[in-house]
Amino acid sequence: MAGDFPDPSITKVGDTYWATATSSNWGPAFPLLKSTNLTDWDLVGHVFPNELPAWADYYFWAPEISQEGDKTYIYYTAHQKGGNLAVGVAVADSPAGPYRDLGPLVGQKDGSIDGFPMRDEKNELYLIWKEDGNSVNQPTPIWAQRLNEEHTALLGEKKELFRNTTPWEGNLVEGVSMIKHNGYFYAFYAGNGCCGHNCTYGVGVARAKSLLGPWEKYEKNPILTKSEKWACPGHGTVFNRGNRWYMLHHAYDTRSFEFVGRQGVISEFSWTAAGWPEFRQGGSVVTKAAPMVPRNLNDEFTSATLLPSWQWPVEERPTVAVRDGKLYVTARPQHSGAVLGQHTTTADYTATTTLLNPAKLPVGTVAGIAAHGDPENTLAFTAGSGKLQLWQLEKGKQKNLSEVKLPATAATAITLRLRAQQGNQFRFEWSIDGGKSWQNMPGVTGSINGSYLPPWDRGVRAGVLVKGPATATATFENFILENELVTAQGEGK
Repeated sequence: MAGDFPDPSITKVGDTYWATATSSNWGPAFPLLKSTNLTDWDLVGHVFPNELPAWADYYFWAPEISQEGDKTYIYYTAHQKGGNLAVGVAVADSPAGPYRDLGPLVGQKDGSIDGFPMRDEKNELYLIWKEDGNSVNQPTPIWAQRLNEEHTALLGEKKELFRNTTPWEGNLVEGVSMIKHNGYFYAFYAGNGCCGHNCTYGVGVARAKSLLGPWEKYEKNPILTKSEKWACPGHGTVFNRGNRWYMLHHAYDTRSFEFVGRQGVISEFSWTAAGWPEFRQGGSVVTKAAPMVPRNLNDEFTSATLLPSWQWPVEERPTVAVRDGKLYVTARPQHSGAVLGQHTTTADYTATTTLLNPAKLPVGTVAGIAAHGDPENTLAFTAGSGKLQLWQLEKGKQKNLSEVKLPATAATAITLRLRAQQGNQFRFEWSIDGGKSWQNMPGVTGSINGSYLPPWDRGVRAGVLVKGPATATATFENFILENELVTAQGEGK
């Protein structure tokens, strides 16, 4: 599942697999992807495509998609307005939606995350979740509590199943996915550090005869660790196809790491004679996975609405319109402006856009192409106020890197290009003849280091921005993203 899809979850409805994943502080919240072969995934929408749940504002994490009868439920984590992280739930009559939010189920003082539904040996419904103790330097208990059949409220008292107690788990256990197999409940879970270049994530497993325990952790944990190709596997959902068992989890490609983000990977496991899961290749993520086809985009803005792959900062949704083969974006004055971005799927990629009528942008308005980290961390190449400017926003502070007078020949259209290598090295160029010839900005002789861009839990997006007064609008004619597949280190080519 190429791209930034952390904490992926999967279920099967009919002959179709449905998946979702963390969207964090990118909107729309929680992508909905479907596949019939577990290899080719189509993004078909989002759980919350327009309005966010009334009780939540940001950090949309760890959705768990679950089919019960003719209803699809999404258990998810979000930051509660005026509070901390909480587990909520939404329901739909179809996996494709539309979803109706049922509100938060649990929100402890230190935060509650990673909700997972499970029925016990009496077929009674429970919610499993993690208390987010590591956020305040405390242990991380995994709790279970009865959930009513309407999926709207917890019942009775919560019961601790287990917590981080062994050295490999570090300061946390989280992301529990449960199955029942051969008389046991199995809890697959993640431990240690999830994110960034120094991540230490891995997968462990525990089992119990009864849902409420006692739980026994496997003495050979962790059962899934890094390979040369994939680093820090963890937090996913276990599923089977007949007699074959798999886990959809996330991991970093060791070439692109945090710059693309945590990508969806399926790993197969079998069962030992003693009844424990054993992943292939000795417990590390398979290095030679199925060949990945880079996902490219050529958006000529001919659809009636914005394509579902476009994203924006979840708290700063831009005002946009698509008509007559053009994208109209209304400016925003704060941060890096009005932002739209696309997932990148490889460490090397090229993004191109054509900005129409840059000379007619109102004074104080700039528009162009950008590598987006978050609203306060951006690397942008823009036109406006009679100039072309290359600038960066780092921790909210803007620095101009180069500028040149906008030539008169670019008054009606200018094409801007961003090229990335190794995920964090960027070059920018411009063209006034539709991309037949390209020009560099003065004084910029090498690549610009964008290592500062990605937040701890997200990858970089490539896209457009418009910054200026909210009365201004910029017009784009196209956006093209070409991802170049470069063989990762672990494949030895």
